[in-house]
Amino acid sequence: MTETQHKNQCETLKRTLYCVKINEEYVNRTVSVYGWVNKKRELGGLTFIDLRDRDGLLQIVVNEGFPDLQLIKRIGSENVLAVTGKIVLRSNPNPEIYTGKVELIAEHICILSSSETPPFLPESNTDVSEELRFKYRYLDLRNQRMQKNFKIRSHSALNVRNYLHNLGFLDIETPMLSKATPEGARDYLVPSRIYNGRMFALPQSPQLFKQMLMVSGFERYYQIVKCFRDEDLRADRQPEFTQIDIEMSFAEPEELFEITEGLIKEIFSTIGRDIKTGFRIMDYDEAMNKYGSDKPDLRIPFEIRDFSSSVKAFNSNILNSILENKGTIRGLVLPKSSDYSRKVLDNINKYVQDLGGKGAIWIKYGEEGFKSSLKIEPIVIETFYKENNIDKNDIVFLIGDVVEKALFLAGKLREHLGVSFMDKDRLEFLWVVDFPLFFYNPDEKRLDSNHHPFTCPRFEDLDKLDSSPLEVKSSAYDIVLNGIEIGGGSRRINDIKMQQKIFKLLNFTPEEAEEKFGFFLNALKYGAPPHLGIALGLDRIIMLLTGESSIREVIAFPKTTSSLCLLTGSPSAVPARQLHELGIRLENEGKKAHE
Repeated sequence: MTETQHKNQCETLKRTLYCVKINEEYVNRTVSVYGWVNKKRELGGLTFIDLRDRDGLLQIVVNEGFPDLQLIKRIGSENVLAVTGKIVLRSNPNPEIYTGKVELIAEHICILSSSETPPFLPESNTDVSEELRFKYRYLDLRNQRMQKNFKIRSHSALNVRNYLHNLGFLDIETPMLSKATPEGARDYLVPSRIYNGRMFALPQSPQLFKQMLMVSGFERYYQIVKCFRDEDLRADRQPEFTQIDIEMSFAEPEELFEITEGLIKEIFSTIGRDIKTGFRIMDYDEAMNKYGSDKPDLRIPFEIRDFSSSVKAFNSNILNSILENKGTIRGLVLPKSSDYSRKVLDNINKYVQDLGGKGAIWIKYGEEGFKSSLKIEPIVIETFYKENNIDKNDIVFLIGDVVEKALFLAGKLREHLGVSFMDKDRLEFLWVVDFPLFFYNPDEKRLDSNHHPFTCPRFEDLDKLDSSPLEVKSSAYDIVLNGIEIGGGSRRINDIKMQQKIFKLLNFTPEEAEEKFGFFLNALKYGAPPHLGIALGLDRIIMLLTGESSIREVIAFPKTTSSLCLLTGSPSAVPARQLHELGIRLENEGKKAHE
């Protein structure tokens, strides 16, 4: 067959079905399949090719009688093939793949595209550095695990749209080019060519636009939207991310909770998990006191306990000194862990010290009776165990410090030690509510918003706004799954006087408030309905849905932890001519010109 005849025959091929659909029902039928060469191996006079398409693998068999054996020799890894042939039963079935009971006897093969030797094979991408995977992301994404992740993501997004559409929510797009506003992270700025010296900002969230859509009378809005935050480097954050954004008028938080839980149930149905709604609700203070975190992992079967009163009986100078300085003694009781070795206990102590604590005091029962890292009489420890209903097979860890730090350290230690006690297959959802409206920013010596400045104070705390603003709770709520915050929202301020008051408490002058938010304040003058909303992190949800440990595994083209795109080489330098058009001169270039 000439090359022209081969090309013509290739062009007449048409896929019959995807590889994964082929089973025993297709035996003795002739089919055409397309895909990439996952693996090629020769055995005697036979050549075996594992063909991979987006759905799965199918074994192709090339017999000695194949009309063009020279073509077979040219086939390499990641070549793109079109193959036509008859489906037969395999003599040695492979239970690892769906098509493992059948194979295709090739009658015609067309090389649609050849491939250089790849820097790594997609099927073994877990053995490859993240940097190499991201540089050749198009190869990395051919891996079957990655293909599955993005199918789940696509199906989940469709379920979200269908669910919210059926509840009367409208999908409305908001601008990508907007005004820079302070929302807790730095904006990505976009310079204007037409208006030199002026900047657009990419949205950190559609917050003000979705609130103005409520003022516009749409009542129920949603959007699956890209957001951008120029944050400091963090292990599992991305400068651009996707959220499910929801806003609704004339509703109470309970109604939004019900809708959100139904949405979560719908998303998890994508992988066949049936989620029981009616998630637990816990206020912020309880979460901090019991778990040392506002996003506790409820799979861990123990809580932080306050032993401040009990440890006075130890008559320890160390503990007494902490208490006398208005500190607290918090502890963890680890079930059935009295066999922890001294090395393990020392490592736990070091873990707390590495977090900035003084260390963790341990108490346990062993072959020699009760003992501790403090000098405490065994009989005193035995009494402590009895009075606090602690089993002698349990270890107690004590952490002493000022309340906020002790809770933080105990919370981190709980997460660190709890991994070996939890059921990793469980899904523990939680609503955390009644966050403080403000926190004190010691660097700038002023109040800051805990969520954002458009969050409504809890109605029963309004009388404290002037006298005790740090005691005011907000009508804000986060939704947490297995210790990971997957969403957050609040009741919004819909009264201009209240919004101006909050701005004033945040140390905005009237002029600053007008400059930054004048357009929004103006909207509040024209009949803003009571409204609330929530934003759910789609990337985080899909990460949990697929069992991945990083959101980068569910984002098609992610950035590295240092915010670089290794695939495209961005961010990159911009030609001087383009900068000149924008009215921008780089500081270093200016210095060079001056020199």
